[in-house]
Amino acid sequence: MKKLFYYPSNASMAPHIVLEEIGRPFELDLVDRTQGAHKSAQYLRLNPNGLIPVLVDGDLVLYETAAICLHLADTHPESRLAPELGTPARAQLYKWLMWLTNTLQTSLIVYFYPERWVDADNASGAKQVQTHAASKVATLLDQLEAQLNSSKGPWLLGQQYTVLDPYALMLCRWTRGFAKPAREWPLLGAYLQRMLERPAVQRAIRTEGLVQPLV
Repeated sequence: MKKLFYYPSNASMAPHIVLEEIGRPFELDLVDRTQGAHKSAQYLRLNPNGLIPVLVDGDLVLYETAAICLHLADTHPESRLAPELGTPARAQLYKWLMWLTNTLQTSLIVYFYPERWVDADNASGAKQVQTHAASKVATLLDQLEAQLNSSKGPWLLGQQYTVLDPYALMLCRWTRGFAKPAREWPLLGAYLQRMLERPAVQRAIRTEGLVQPLV
């Protein structure tokens, strides 16, 4: 049985939703980051980066959220969570998945941890970094809005729901405390509400104990 090492509302949320969408039995193993469990020797043997999530699938130990989501889609083709291999739609999935993890998620990490990018005790510098990161995130949400407009929805790639959608939901949720959160973009806000209505998303939200505002 697959096991996902997770923490509520962390980068494990997207693969958690994907597992719920697939509908096969799986286990969740809470990594209590408030107690430093993600830096424990035991967890570092699974992911030497000390980051959440990790998926254990038989003998396979896999980290990196995008890789986990793609692996789950590939090993459960009956769930149709990715377009067919070799198609233009599949290429678009690769593009957007890499964009979500390398561009939008990276910018969000800079926003939430600005002190990593300045010298110690440089509070004003950290604030400046955070301000610039928030501005960058807003331009990236503009791109998501434009993609929903061009794809004609209801999902990021159009008619087919894919692993991109749980990933986008997770990252948009992280903006819920911003001055202008993702839900305030017209198409993106409606898209996020459609996502929240999916039974698999609702199950993941209940299991993780998430509270309002959800996005």
